[in-house]
Amino acid sequence: MLHLIPAPLHRLALRAAHGIRRRWWRIARVRLEGCRVLAFDSAGRVLLIRHSYGTGNWLLPGGGIARGEAPLRAAQRELAEETGLVLIGSRCLAVIDEPLYGTINRVHLYAGTGQGTVCCDGREVIEARFFVPGNWPDNLSPQFARQVAGWIELAVA
Repeated sequence: MLHLIPAPLHRLALRAAHGIRRRWWRIARVRLEGCRVLAFDSAGRVLLIRHSYGTGNWLLPGGGIARGEAPLRAAQRELAEETGLVLIGSRCLAVIDEPLYGTINRVHLYAGTGQGTVCCDGREVIEARFFVPGNWPDNLSPQFARQVAGWIELAVA
């Protein structure tokens, strides 16, 4: 049904919803459960995405874990929704508590191979590409930039 909304209007709604969500997290101090995926291609490159809302920085695909949803299932779902890829050979690298807009987000970090052809919807995700580790784009999420080397080391060990 959402595909019937013109993409520019959909992106505007996502930005507004994200602003409301951030305020709610700060006020209610809800505990969030999320996932991120460190997806490699066959050449060892890492998949990064840019959302149409938020900072516009490049970051790992991922998102929230629904109530009752297993973290691995959420990671698989988020990767598929945001990039069209299937997560193969996944394993949990870490569970990290991170501050996020005045609350704590418990992030389950999974690594594996992203299989298929990258395709972003141009609505929630406006860009998705594989990058050679160390040859990152300029507008990289600062948090990702601080942690990526250690995560890659864990993933390939």
